[in-house]
Amino acid sequence: MFKDTLVAVLKALYRALRRYVAKNKYLAAFSAVVLVLALVRLFFPSVANGKKDVVAVADTSKVVSQPVEQPVADSLRIWQQASGASAEFPLTYFFDDKGRQLKHRINSVPGFSRTFPDNNDVQLLAASTHGVEPVADRRDAEKRKKELVFVGASPYFHVDPLHNSIPYLVPRAAVLLNDIGRAYYDSLQIKGIPLHQIIVTSVLRSRVDVKKLRGYNPNATENSCHLYGTTFDICYNRYKTVSPFEGRPRRAVRNDTLKWVLSEVLRDMREKKRCYVKYEVKQGCFHITVR
Repeated sequence: MFKDTLVAVLKALYRALRRYVAKNKYLAAFSAVVLVLALVRLFFPSVANGKKDVVAVADTSKVVSQPVEQPVADSLRIWQQASGASAEFPLTYFFDDKGRQLKHRINSVPGFSRTFPDNNDVQLLAASTHGVEPVADRRDAEKRKKELVFVGASPYFHVDPLHNSIPYLVPRAAVLLNDIGRAYYDSLQIKGIPLHQIIVTSVLRSRVDVKKLRGYNPNATENSCHLYGTTFDICYNRYKTVSPFEGRPRRAVRNDTLKWVLSEVLRDMREKKRCYVKYEVKQGCFHITVR
């Protein structure tokens, strides 16, 4: 109150001096006002202090940390820390009116063989249309890097150690594989299942690889879709677990459950006409060719 009154008086004094003091006296009058302000500050130092904001400091001594059930987000952060990845994962959680996280049911598919019936002749036609010329050997494959994309590392899938193939795909197939892995993450998340990576067991094969494979696997065809860089295999009986934070318990998940979720993702991709899928019983994998 005192401060506001003083300021008002000084302003009035300043206006009066401007009005009545001659121009050649203005500088002297202004100096007088400055002197008056200096004297006020000298004898009333509290006037110069502004209002202080009141900051409420929380008492953290009574705060108890409560664990939040976010297995997917936790797993992604662990993967980023372990691998040094800088990719961002746009995970979205959905909640009902009461704040409870929505989780979708696991429906699987009516039958694996019926849902994924695309035989080699169907896939071979797509492979020869969208793929590269078959490579002779690994040295020949190295010369095709302008046509092929390296798929040996990704946050969305894990590639097994490859003995009869090379981790390369044509760009069209590489995008498909990435989208399958990402859709699998999303599906696990919305169903409330801890994060797992799909495992790729076979990718591009050279003619030397096919010949070697046929030596001990009679089911391997000479004119394989894998020769064209359009085809990859995803095993359905193994998955790579993404570890949670240290010290936090991890809920175990059956491989059958993870297989059911994967089958839903692959069915959706097939129905969108993005790929052909064959359910391989003996090899324990989904044989997939981009369309």
